[in-house]
Amino acid sequence: MEDDLKKNRPDLRLRAFRAIDEPETCELFIEGHTAVLTSIGVTKVTSSKNGWAKNPAVFVIIVESKDGKTLYGGARVHVAGGSEPLPIEQATGTMDPGIFKLVWDFSKQGTGEICGLWNSQELAGYGIGTPLLIRTLIAISSQIGLQSLFALCAPYTVKPVVNCGMVLVDSIGNNGTFYYPKLDLIATAMILKDVSDLSLAAEEDRLAIMQMRANPDSLRIHELKKKEITIDFELGIPHLNRWDLSHTIEAADSAFLESEIHEESISF
Repeated sequence: MEDDLKKNRPDLRLRAFRAIDEPETCELFIEGHTAVLTSIGVTKVTSSKNGWAKNPAVFVIIVESKDGKTLYGGARVHVAGGSEPLPIEQATGTMDPGIFKLVWDFSKQGTGEICGLWNSQELAGYGIGTPLLIRTLIAISSQIGLQSLFALCAPYTVKPVVNCGMVLVDSIGNNGTFYYPKLDLIATAMILKDVSDLSLAAEEDRLAIMQMRANPDSLRIHELKKKEITIDFELGIPHLNRWDLSHTIEAADSAFLESEIHEESISF
């Protein structure tokens, strides 16, 4: 365990970046996420596949040591129209092809998915994963330009995303649920339809997200779940001048229309 975590108050950093800008950090993310999934007996999760690290439409948040050498948690936003389908499409498409048209409908205004959320055992009990990382993903999505966000939630993350304004997608699966990633686990499809306004979010969550947006690089917190911890935020995504959401929306449109033409076995 690192010196930071031997203290009564861990001193960490939470920051955002585009995946293709930091391949080495993405490798650390993959190692940490894989270790957490393996520890709970899960080996097949679409959001844990590694192609995202080279996807130009993926943005990452991490909780790391101040020297950047150790990651203690993280999560991602995938934008529809990148080099691969959204994880929710990959996970549920064979069970209910309706997910493809649903994502396409929302992609016309800019949509994505929050996924890949994990935190290490060293920080268990601090509330790093939920609600902090969920709130942070929603906060940075406004920088990306997204209007909506999907999520495929494990049971323990349903309440936190509801608190952030997400609602059940009951038009797919079994009233929005799927047996995933194993037959004895249930995942729930959720969507946030108003990333900017957060009209259905609980007031505490909405205020926290808006504070992150207003102070992306100057926010500091000193407590989580009544435990002392210092986290400095660096949420301004570097090199956003290289990001073109309109181009990504066009790619999502083209991919869906091509699938209608060539995937005749799929009925939308």
